[in-house]
Amino acid sequence: MPKPSGFQYEQHGDASVTITHHGRPAGTLRGSRAEKFLAEVVSGDAQLVMARWTGAYKHGNERTARDHPRNRAHGGR
Repeated sequence: MPKPSGFQYEQHGDASVTITHHGRPAGTLRGSRAEKFLAEVVSGDAQLVMARWTGAYKHGNERTARDHPRNRAHGGR
């Protein structure tokens, strides 16, 4: 699985943070969540942190879940 890329964040004067992915808004954090995000983003892999905080983080199990018997089409039901 390729590493996340294309994320950027911008701090605003009102203590909020906007995260974008390839120029498109992906999330806005305010208050204590913004503070936690900023502390985490400077101490780790920034791209991975932003992907996790925006929900764009793939765990690698999507294909396995899709192929699980309960998620297959139920022929004719």
